[in-house]
Amino acid sequence: MSISAKDVKKLRDATGAGMMDCKKALNEADGDMDKAIEILRKKGQQVSEKRSEREANEGLILTKISDDHKKATAIEINCETDFVARNEDFQNQANKFLEAAYENDISSSEDLMSVEIDGLTAEKHLEEMVGKIGEKIEIARVVLLTTEGTLVDYIHPGNQLGVLVEFDGKLTDDNVGKDVAMQIAAMNPLAATRDGVDASVVEKELEIAKEQLINEGKPEEIAEKASKGKLRRFYEERVLHEQKFVKDNGITVKEYLEQNDAPLVKSFYRMQLGEA
Repeated sequence: MSISAKDVKKLRDATGAGMMDCKKALNEADGDMDKAIEILRKKGQQVSEKRSEREANEGLILTKISDDHKKATAIEINCETDFVARNEDFQNQANKFLEAAYENDISSSEDLMSVEIDGLTAEKHLEEMVGKIGEKIEIARVVLLTTEGTLVDYIHPGNQLGVLVEFDGKLTDDNVGKDVAMQIAAMNPLAATRDGVDASVVEKELEIAKEQLINEGKPEEIAEKASKGKLRRFYEERVLHEQKFVKDNGITVKEYLEQNDAPLVKSFYRMQLGEA
């Protein structure tokens, strides 16, 4: 039977066993989680079912970008305590994971596990880190972006928030790119343009606005029309190009880009520690 990456991760979180060992055990157990745990035990794996109860909410966000700004990688590696996240050995290994993901064009944490780093797979390095440090450690996310335009990366001080921005063309002023990346970090937009906002989100916002107006005593027909006005305000707050520019509230982000003869933003990825 086909074993999903989600099930493999669940078994790994529950036992601390290696990802490939978990996948083999699940295949042998026909997907039965309890049987898979028993198989791991019989094979001599050191299994700690309490591991899944531990939370890895600390860690690092790291990015790497090519010299021509056409390719960028971002990675999130988690641990249990800020003390470990600030440890030099932890940070050095995290940077090796980032480098391996970047060099091998990896776009998921699952794919990174089989990549060899200094003679061992990334999965084995994680196992060694867990054994040495004694905390739950995992690579939560790996993101790969490529473009024909320009990519810009930004890491907020503390390495708990990172941003990758794709501009739809050549960006000649690095400061403009940094300003926009910092805008995304600070204001957390949903999309670059209205078209990028998920239709279900728009529908929900309209429904909420209409319900609020009806509760205020507005007739349904009037509430229906007025809710569209509230939706415009929603776009101004959550769509990047329509947001007020944080360094000058008198203009929007789109106007800032146009004033600087910069291309518009095509897409972006905002990665905050602990957020999916």
